[in-house]
Amino acid sequence: QVQLVESGGGLVQAGGSLRLSCAASGRIFSINAMGWYRQAPGNQRELVANIISGGSTNYADSVKGRFTISRDNNKNTVYLQMNSIEPEDTALYYCKLQTWNGKTEYVYWGQGTQVTVSS
Repeated sequence: QVQLVESGGGLVQAGGSLRLSCAASGRIFSINAMGWYRQAPGNQRELVANIISGGSTNYADSVKGRFTISRDNNKNTVYLQMNSIEPEDTALYYCKLQTWNGKTEYVYWGQGTQVTVSS
């Protein structure tokens, strides 16, 4: 089984910074991608940023230039550095892991970590 442990969420003032971490452990084969999604009340879950196995990254337009995703391959950990945080960034942030065993892709989700931005 695979576990994802997220940390780093909390209450922050607008303009501030936070760093989210997501550590994956367990029976992990090849990692296709790791990333962060978020869901605000009344909204659908949306991609914030992800990093593909080759190192390429994708960002939501709303966070480009403010958020940076990175990954420590040795620790199977993905980070999301959030700068210049805005009230609109308030949401539950989920870590997503996509793995590949040579035949099948598996998708795992973390429990979520809350980010609340005060104006």
